[in-house]
Parts: sequence; structure tokens; C-alpha cells
Amino acid sequence: MILCKNILSITISLLFSCFVFSQTDSVKNKSTLILPLITKSIETDWSLGLATVVTFKMSLKDSIARTSNIEVIGLYSLKDQFVAVINGNQYFKNEQFILNEQISYSSFPDKFWGLGNNTKATAEEPYTFQQYFLFAHLMKNLGNHFFVGGIIEHQNVLAVNYIAGGLFDQQNITGRNGYHTLGLGISFTNDTRNHAFTPSRGRFAQLFLTGNNNSWGSSFNFFSLVADYRQYIPIANKSVLALQAYSLNGFGDEIPLRNLGSLGGSNSMRGYYSGRYRDKNLFVVQSEYRLPIYKRIGAVAFGSIGNVGNNFAEITNSEIKYSYGGGIRFALNKKEKLNLRIDYGLGKGNNHGLYFQIGEAF
Repeated sequence: MILCKNILSITISLLFSCFVFSQTDSVKNKSTLILPLITKSIETDWSLGLATVVTFKMSLKDSIARTSNIEVIGLYSLKDQFVAVINGNQYFKNEQFILNEQISYSSFPDKFWGLGNNTKATAEEPYTFQQYFLFAHLMKNLGNHFFVGGIIEHQNVLAVNYIAGGLFDQQNITGRNGYHTLGLGISFTNDTRNHAFTPSRGRFAQLFLTGNNNSWGSSFNFFSLVADYRQYIPIANKSVLALQAYSLNGFGDEIPLRNLGSLGGSNSMRGYYSGRYRDKNLFVVQSEYRLPIYKRIGAVAFGSIGNVGNNFAEITNSEIKYSYGGGIRFALNKKEKLNLRIDYGLGKGNNHGLYFQIGEAF
């Protein structure tokens, strides 16, 4: 779901000297961390910035609702990329309602290899754009961990600059001259995870259906169907096996570039540049073994397979991509299980990358 979700995941920081400010209010059950950022990823190279992470309980007497959070992040990279993001998850009393939101601005030099699952590394072309993004998702608890929700998603992409006569023009890429979308949707969720940041047991199953239409303000008419299934299995010695299957399917003849399925990034198919492969449909399966080592320190090993395609046949009949790797974890907030993670991922060919970020990949 768009650039911001990938950028939020880019990230963080000075491992042992990152705490400029850390405060815990046990009476209000609130914790605040302010962190200087020195980050690195495939997409951004080195970046500098600042993050504030607030965790809290919406109701002090509520023993059912999980911990809520709000993150405010600002980053500027050596590639002249600037990203400002507000991201949050609020669990209301007894989790009768859950609100997820994201507001961001991005000014971002990026790369494009064309559409499809067989694009060549030598086809790489640079382009730049600016983007405003708004996402809000409110869910109502129906009982037994089932939720139904409403979604609003607004995206405004402008100041797009690309090589005239290159891949954007040759493939007639929708939205290459800028656009805005307004998506309205519905969601169905089953969530039995024991924790929001780093689950150790339970499952998460979610289905999104979002429509964009000229009649309510979008530049293009298209639909997106997203299915996300995660399972967390406790193993011996407090280790956890985390599994995820994720798919995005686009319907319509005019799906703009940044609404297409995008393979790669810090949360999925680590080791591939985010957007190394793009098309209407995306499918990824990944697993991660998480092992505590000593006090705040942990380690992981992960692997994933995935592909993109104009249709399901293209995904299954073409060569499947893979990635694998490992990393370490450092608990920034041990009580709330908020981790700094450092991962190194490798994919097919010359695809590889190092990631610093807050929170698990899934």
C-alpha cells in the first residue's frame, strides 16, 4: 500500500546511543521515546532524521485492549529524499473499535525498471516525484476477534519527472504526469495476536477491497483487493516462527504506478529494491524464525518467495523470485516489545541490501 508504508519501514538508528529522550509514566501507562535517526536502506542510502514513538493505553482499567501507538518520523537522505510521516494504531476500550492511520509527505528520487516480472537490471531509469498520502481505517469489533471496517485512502502524486521517450512513455505508464486517487473501501479482519508490535502467538487475517472512481474524485477508475494472512507459532525457549502470505490484485485498465503491486522493500522480499518488479498483481510468501539471545538481544533468520504479473498465470508460470537473510534485534522498549531490527537480505542475482528499522517486518 504505497510508498509511505515502505518508507516507514526504512529505518532506525544509533543502536546503543539512540535515546535522546525516554520517559515512562506508569500512572498514565504511557511511554515516549525520542530517537535521532541514522538509517540506511537500498532505496535511501544513508539518511538522517528524528523519530518520536509514543505507546499508551486508551483506557487505564482495560485489560483486554492492546497497547496503542503513534509514531512521528522525519528523514532526509543523501539522495535528496525527504519523508515526513505520522503513523498510528489505536485500540479503544475492550477493542470495540480499532483505528489505523497514516499521514505523510514524500519528495523522492526513485528508480523504475518497467512493468512485468522479467525486467532487466540494465533497464533501470531514474525518476522523481512528490506525494501526499492519507490513510484511515476504522474497524468495529463483531465479537470472537472478528472485525468489519471502513477505509479511506487519498493519494496525490505530483511533480513527476522522468526521462522523456524512456520506459514511462514506451509503456504508456498510467499516472506518469501526476494524478490523485480517492479510495473508499471495506475490510474484514480476524485478529487473535497477543501483541501488536511483536506477536508471539495467534493469527492475523485481513481482506481489503478498495475502489477508486471518477465520480468521487479519483483520476482513474480501478479496484484493489488485498489479502494478508499471518500466523505466529511459539516454539521452544521463547522462540517464534512467523509466517505470512500476502497478495494484491488490481482490477481495471488504468491503475497508476504507485498503486500497482510492488515487489521488494524492508517488509517483504528483503534484498530487492522496493519496486524492482511492478505489475497489477503481486503474491509473496515469507517466513521468519525469531530467537531471543540475551536480555534485550535477539536474532532472526528469514526467507521469502514471490512474484508479480499482469494476471495469475503470469505469476505462476514465470520464474519465481526468492530472498533470504538474517538479522539481530534490540528491544528499545522491553515491556511493549518494541524492537530495533537490523536485517541483511539477499535475492536472486545482484539483489541485496541492509535495513535498519523499528518494528518487525510483519
